[in-house]
Amino acid sequence: MTDRCPAMLSDRFNTLYFDAEREAVQLLDRRCYPFSTEFVSCRTLEETARAIESMVVQGGPPLAYAAGLGLVLHALQGAARPVAEQRARMQEAGRRLAATRPTADDLHHVLRDALRAGEAALDSGAAAGTAVLDYVNSEIERGNQVSRRCGRHAADLLRDGDRILTHCIAGAALAWMLWLAKRQGKALHLFATETRPYLQGARLTTATARELDVPCTLITDAMPAFLMQQGRVDRFICAADRIALDGHISNKVGTYQIALAARRHGVPFHVLGYDGPDADTQSGDDIPIEERAADELFIARGVDPESGAQARVRITVNGVDGYYPAFDITPPDFITAIVTDRGVFPPDEIGSYFL
Repeated sequence: MTDRCPAMLSDRFNTLYFDAEREAVQLLDRRCYPFSTEFVSCRTLEETARAIESMVVQGGPPLAYAAGLGLVLHALQGAARPVAEQRARMQEAGRRLAATRPTADDLHHVLRDALRAGEAALDSGAAAGTAVLDYVNSEIERGNQVSRRCGRHAADLLRDGDRILTHCIAGAALAWMLWLAKRQGKALHLFATETRPYLQGARLTTATARELDVPCTLITDAMPAFLMQQGRVDRFICAADRIALDGHISNKVGTYQIALAARRHGVPFHVLGYDGPDADTQSGDDIPIEERAADELFIARGVDPESGAQARVRITVNGVDGYYPAFDITPPDFITAIVTDRGVFPPDEIGSYFL
């Protein structure tokens, strides 16, 4: 049996890369995947930033890699300018890209270190764009290995017959967890929330489950507590866009209320924490919560399965207000454990293991 997980989203190189021939950042459009596999070509810094903001790319590590590739593009396009101007352009580009999505910490770390790689290259007389691309590609590869190790530790926690509830899309680690658990001979069943308004669960999580031949049932975002009350969920597993040193996590809005229901019904809650907490985030109070445009709530986004074209239907009357915080924060006492590439850790002690 191959050692390569067959799920599309298990390898980030499947979904984003720098196309040197076209001089463009290529991003899988997750708004219409899996009904159509389309890549958005970003040929400027601003196009890359807007693609991140408009949800072409989703998930903490992928949007960080997309931003890093946007910095590559900008550096290459300014390579003929004086060194001082190249440095200033990269710093300005870093600020623009860092402002795209504030909650996930990967974005800020990747951009910071990509800028350092570019500036070090300029100091030595080398090409900044090449140095930044080498760094970003190495980070994508490192992230792939982190996902696999995190998924392996999570798979070891699962029992044969587990019915797993997940929220939004937990990314590459979820794919590896499911695939490796199957290789261990464990039969699983996945319950996926639809995840309004972008329906990441309805599209991306279910597609991953089908690619791995894991039985999957789609539910609405309002159903998890009922399923737990009926005894139909054995554990709740999701990812985290940021983990504080004190064990608070931020994830797609709705995670906190599922954690409350899990506590009430004695359902273990495990977080796929990838490479662990953010060393710069002391507590949950330090996690910024992105607030997206309210009109995103007024539209039901779908895709015509015949043509692959995106379809949008208004679902409410004109004149109403909307409020859309994209993430919420769950305290550590509602979390059973945080699973990382280094192992499984109690949430309220995780900072001491990673500092």
